[in-house]
Amino acid sequence: MPDRVAVLGTGIMGAPMARNLLKAGFEVSVWNRSPDKAGALVEDGADAAETPADAVHDAGFVITMLTDAKAVHEVMRTACGAMRDGAIWLQTSTVGEATDSLASLAEEHGVTFVDAPVVGTKQPAEQGQLVVLASGPDDALDRAQAVFDAIGSKTVRLGETGAGSRMKLVMNSWIVALVEALAETIAFAESIGVDPAAFLEAIDGGPLSPAYAQLKGKMMVKRDFPTSFPLEHALKDARLVLEAADRSGVSLPVIEAVAAQMERAAKASHGDEDMAATLYASAPRE
Repeated sequence: MPDRVAVLGTGIMGAPMARNLLKAGFEVSVWNRSPDKAGALVEDGADAAETPADAVHDAGFVITMLTDAKAVHEVMRTACGAMRDGAIWLQTSTVGEATDSLASLAEEHGVTFVDAPVVGTKQPAEQGQLVVLASGPDDALDRAQAVFDAIGSKTVRLGETGAGSRMKLVMNSWIVALVEALAETIAFAESIGVDPAAFLEAIDGGPLSPAYAQLKGKMMVKRDFPTSFPLEHALKDARLVLEAADRSGVSLPVIEAVAAQMERAAKASHGDEDMAATLYASAPRE
């Protein structure tokens, strides 16, 4: 029988991950700071826990899918001590270089730590189509593969702990730049009387049109931003990229501009909407 998995954080990403683990035959314990979000998974077969420690005490794997590094630290400071011998912590949140301090926290408690941020938003999470950027001890990665297979379509092994989070920073640099460039292109098109939907049609199917551009571009054209990945989280990710770049001594003026635009849109009350709402930094609400 597959081992029990504890999922700490059952928001936009964590909830569908938990459901896919259940579908794959795992026993699943869930915890969320807002209990109603964890409770909603009970009818799917999950066991809702009152505390992180309660969720993890008999789990073979513990997944953290929380907002940021601060939240992960706060939750795991108590949960690590409750984990059973031999359990593996799969850290899937995007935390940037804070991965090093989380790995140290795990080491202090004798917990095996796997750095495994995921690529994808709400729909890929629901479909079990996330890409797992896994790094850590080979034996732990081998043991965790069935978990990764349940939540993702692809696992990329990247070597020692921390390599997964560094790759996620690189990927996020590309994603936020792509979305912001698309937002400004659509705002520019509208400003000079070009139908942005016609622009999307013109590039569709060609080398200039990644699928992400069509997905986010249609949201922008319609001014309809159902949250697949919140703008405020994309802004956090852009800032993590800039922090890492500053420490490594490289200048990223495009990402600096992206962060400024996303911050502008978030301050205009669009932070809870999808990241495509960064459009509002360039094009005013109609």
